[in-house]
Amino acid sequence: MPYDMSEGSCFPPAESLNHLTLYQTNRLNITTPITFAPDPIVAYNVVFFIPYSIKGAISEYSDTMSTLFVNQMTTIDFSYLCPERGLVGESLIVDILLTGDLNNEGMIFDFSHVKKQIKQSIDQYADHVLLVPAECSAIEWLPDHNRIDVTLRTNHLGYIQCRAPEEAITLLPLKRITPEALTPLLEQKIMDNMPENVCSVELRLYPESIDGAWYHYSHGLKKHQGNCQRIAHGHRSAIHILLDGQRITTLEQEWANRWDDIYIATKEDHLNTFTVQNRDYHRFGYTAHQGYFELTLTTDRCCLIDTDSTVELLADHIAKTVATENPGHQIQAIAYEGYQKGATAESVR
Repeated sequence: MPYDMSEGSCFPPAESLNHLTLYQTNRLNITTPITFAPDPIVAYNVVFFIPYSIKGAISEYSDTMSTLFVNQMTTIDFSYLCPERGLVGESLIVDILLTGDLNNEGMIFDFSHVKKQIKQSIDQYADHVLLVPAECSAIEWLPDHNRIDVTLRTNHLGYIQCRAPEEAITLLPLKRITPEALTPLLEQKIMDNMPENVCSVELRLYPESIDGAWYHYSHGLKKHQGNCQRIAHGHRSAIHILLDGQRITTLEQEWANRWDDIYIATKEDHLNTFTVQNRDYHRFGYTAHQGYFELTLTTDRCCLIDTDSTVELLADHIAKTVATENPGHQIQAIAYEGYQKGATAESVR
């Protein structure tokens, strides 16, 4: 049975089944279909969605395997190197299908373990790291005593160089980073840690559908005790700006353009500025819990701010800047950090 994998579709869609479907709507106005075959002799599918969630199972009663699915199981936030765009922050939503035999508990894989074990596999490989397409001809990389030095060189971007502990950089056997190219690598990584009854893993990676302006940014938080300390990880983020209580989409798009594929740096992490072949570069560096990090890129791809680049402080920076540019108005900035999380700040000048 083919499943519609387009963005925003139910995964799998109940309407694709040629069976009798009963619908139940819960108090959160979420409709949960339970589908039955009209003919008890013919092999049939049952699609069951657990109320208040986006997880469930597909079972075909004809001596075939069952499939467990979890929609929006997690989000991966990372940065990657691109010959056309440079250093790019990204956020991708992850849906998953597990197919296999039922175990002695009548399950393919316990829901309580899906998020913990599978998310751990994904996080170690692709979350809060710099993804590098190691087969790209514009990229050079060098491992050195539990560290990796990687450099992207192009005519129109100059060069971007990152030096970091090896856990902060993932080298991939790819020429280009895309959701489609990343998917089979993550599927294999997950499959390597699955129990024997699971025979296949299918992932769907896709960006959030954003109604309005958004931007891609990269940053690092040296004071963070977790993986946010890594100097080159990032997000794809929506932005809302309200002037006297009304959203101003022109301001939102202005900020999205201003911060498109930007590196947001803290001024105290700035090491020096220098010129190579008529291009000006900033170099940033700091020592955090995981080790020493350093990043070099052209000045026009950077935004230096006075504070750290937490989402709370970014919202505050946006609100204060917009208020300064629009005196006498109450400004509210809603800054997102990837998918479904963020911070708000208000300012008036």
